[in-house]
Amino acid sequence: MASVSQSPVNLSGSLPSATSASDLLRSSINGVNGVPLKTLGRGHAEPRRKGLNIIAKVRKVKKHEYPWPQDPDPNVKGGVLSHLSPFKPLKEKPKPVTLEFEKPLMDLQKKIIDVQKMANETGLDFSDQIISLENKYQQALKDLYTHLTPIQRVNIARHPNRPTFLDHVFNITDKFVELHGDRGGYDDPAIVTGIGTIDGRRFMFMGHQKGRNTKENIQRNFGMPTPHGYRKALRMMYYADHHGFPIVTFIDTPGAFADLKSEELGQGEAIAHNLRTMFGLKVPIVSIVIGEGGSGGALAIGCANKLLMLENAVFYVASPEACAAILWKTAKASPKAAEKLKITANELCRLQIADGIIPEPLGGAHADSHWTSEQIKKAILESMDELQKLGTEDLLRHRMLKFRKIGGFQEGLPVDPEKKVNMKRKEEPRPGLISDKVLQGEVNKLKEQIMKAKESSSIDMDQNGLIEKLKQEINYEFSEAAKALGIEEKLSKMREEFAKAENEQLTSDQIENLENLKNEFNENLEMAPNYGRLKYKLGLLKEITEAKVFAENYKKTLPLKAKVNEKFKEVLEKPILKQKIENLKDEVEKSGVSGIEEFDEELKEKLLEVREEVESEFVNALESSGVHVTSKFGQGSMSVIKAKVDELNAEINQIIQDVIESTPDLKNKIEMLKLEVAKDKNTPSKESKEKIEALQQQIKEDVADVMSSAAVKEKYEQLQAELAELSGGSDGSLIKEPSYA
Repeated sequence: MASVSQSPVNLSGSLPSATSASDLLRSSINGVNGVPLKTLGRGHAEPRRKGLNIIAKVRKVKKHEYPWPQDPDPNVKGGVLSHLSPFKPLKEKPKPVTLEFEKPLMDLQKKIIDVQKMANETGLDFSDQIISLENKYQQALKDLYTHLTPIQRVNIARHPNRPTFLDHVFNITDKFVELHGDRGGYDDPAIVTGIGTIDGRRFMFMGHQKGRNTKENIQRNFGMPTPHGYRKALRMMYYADHHGFPIVTFIDTPGAFADLKSEELGQGEAIAHNLRTMFGLKVPIVSIVIGEGGSGGALAIGCANKLLMLENAVFYVASPEACAAILWKTAKASPKAAEKLKITANELCRLQIADGIIPEPLGGAHADSHWTSEQIKKAILESMDELQKLGTEDLLRHRMLKFRKIGGFQEGLPVDPEKKVNMKRKEEPRPGLISDKVLQGEVNKLKEQIMKAKESSSIDMDQNGLIEKLKQEINYEFSEAAKALGIEEKLSKMREEFAKAENEQLTSDQIENLENLKNEFNENLEMAPNYGRLKYKLGLLKEITEAKVFAENYKKTLPLKAKVNEKFKEVLEKPILKQKIENLKDEVEKSGVSGIEEFDEELKEKLLEVREEVESEFVNALESSGVHVTSKFGQGSMSVIKAKVDELNAEINQIIQDVIESTPDLKNKIEMLKLEVAKDKNTPSKESKEKIEALQQQIKEDVADVMSSAAVKEKYEQLQAELAELSGGSDGSLIKEPSYA
């Protein structure tokens, strides 16, 4: 990229004669207008002539490393762009790292190297000794890696050369496209997501990505995601769910990044949102722990139908070092903590937290990463084949039960997956302990059921249970109010008097005392501390009772409505009426009008004529079937009345506007009212309130005088007469439903 800076030039001069038009043209094509190609790259154009000075500067920019080769071969099978990701193999082989417990193996390996070196230098045959040492090395390696302690497996899971998420993805996929960003302003490199294919089958991959050296670890934040990373994963989960891509997640993190900024951005909320969402995804999910899975940072992409673990992977709620520091006050007790935590693949499978173990080569996954990736590929395909046989409901239930059964075990006995977790019978909550929010939720749920039932023309619900529950709550609130007001003691004394009475009938004095007590309670009820709750629950009872009445009435009307609809269809199918309706439709289409307001008088008369004929036939059909019709006020009449009402309202508004414009006094009052309202908008004073009310009253009286004009009264009375004529003097209903008593 070249940038050109020009000093002020005198355009009266001419360019050197050696500069051709083609040079200028070519230079403009390359993005530099009016500068000869010959001068680009030089510090100054020489020689200078007539004050013209041209300077060309070439900016040195770091070459962008694309995820494809610089000189791609077009004949590569499957295309060059099979893996679109900035991730590339390391240019240098990573340095071998020896763990503490592997040092005895290194001694044997050193002996083998020394013997081979001696054989090469002397020319003697040491093949027997070399074979013997190699057999000892393999046996020692096997003994060591088949009897690893939990803390040793933790160290292997954290090995610097252990294959990362993208190493495995590039090994197992035919094609892979990395997807970036949480659409919230950041792309967290600690979580990588993308779409890839395995043997032609598409999957959505996502996982924690650690670095392979110090530079990459700093860039990837050591595999510890921020909220942006979890929201990126959430976005890809929605994407996969929408398009039906099965999801494969790779877990390899010490935990979510717990710095101040991450907490400010909602680290806990982001993890919780992922947990909730994953239980509702309608595609199969398989999670694989390839390294260490720490706490909620791992679980945020680990709520899967199947959780698989590499042989030396670990999955924990707290690291052994953190657990040891809490319990034994020293991190040196981490081996003991690792054993007690039960964090290895074998222990977690026994506890039915993990569903399978993927084998690793002797020496760990870093000893042969390609072989390990092949085992992962095989496990993914087997698990997906099993899960894709399940329907959506079974898949969601499978995922839910996997986590519900965790913890349901007894020491010394094998875990029974069918064992019921909550064996204790739940007690019914006492009145007064049910929160208002729960009650409101049940009422809203019942209302939704009623609306859905109305749409589907069927109502089948248990409202009585909710009504009884509300009545118990209201009785409890009344009792509490009586206690608070001191009424309960008086009522108890009165009950004792009634019990002592010889006759079962109440005397006039007793009835009077009871009425006085009742009136006292009603008068002082608002002073009770729980009056607000009582009033709220009474309102809920009223709503639910009305809903019940509506449901019962609606259920009764269903047969009648079905009968009416059937008769109406029969009327419309009559040949003569059908022909008239079709002719009317053709005339409306030819006229090109879009609404009934635009019809001309002739078309309106034809419309009314056809409507009246349809209504007459419809009424006759209903009468013949035993349904008594009390009015002919139909939908067509409603549209006509509505149009006339709108027309009258518009005319009244116009009259009022004209009067305001022509009456300066009324106009001034309205302006004064606006000023008063704007002046004391937030906290109006008492004087201002009185002034506003007075102005409002005066304006209303002036407008009332306008409304009492003869022209408006005449139109209003005419509209009332038309409405009465159309409705036949009734309430405007089309049919009178029979009694079902």
